[in-house]
Amino acid sequence: MCWIVDPGEGPEPLLRFLQESSLQPAAIVCTHAHADHIAGIDRVRAVVGPVPILAHSLEASWFEDPMLNLSQFIGEPVSVSGPTGSMQDGQALQLGPLAWRVLHTPGHSPGSVTLWCPEEKVALVGDTLFRDSIGRIDFPTSDPDAMRDSLHRVLMGLPDDTRVFPGHGPDTTIGRERRSNPFLVHGF
Repeated sequence: MCWIVDPGEGPEPLLRFLQESSLQPAAIVCTHAHADHIAGIDRVRAVVGPVPILAHSLEASWFEDPMLNLSQFIGEPVSVSGPTGSMQDGQALQLGPLAWRVLHTPGHSPGSVTLWCPEEKVALVGDTLFRDSIGRIDFPTSDPDAMRDSLHRVLMGLPDDTRVFPGHGPDTTIGRERRSNPFLVHGF
């Protein structure tokens, strides 16, 4: 059993991996609803079946709206199946024996979430935090003040040894970013 987190625009490598590993997805979990994270949803569901789609309720309408998911501005408009369930701050999600917690981390988008597994010391942060950087906050629906709060109060509140897996680029740790990320050290 597994989750598919942010199937992206080109889910074919992911689908090959699922087939080769015989993993059965329990859900598609979306850290946020920008086109580069959701465009492959319908292609994934065509292969794996009608698994639930989870996203924060603030972005439920974005899946079918190219203006909100930003695809209208970057190429071919994206309209995909919307969430069948919502995630809220503090909600517990179970994946096999592991308990994950939903952390609402707005800023990059209003419904951005982080999935945190304290037992495994892992955080799936979407586009909120990157190695040595942060997600863009210049989109029409971005909020720099909310991003500061998400970074400093929520993510920097996690233990230093938490491994961070962003939506783009290499993984990192909370401790590394606390010490060296220029957006956290010097502000923005």
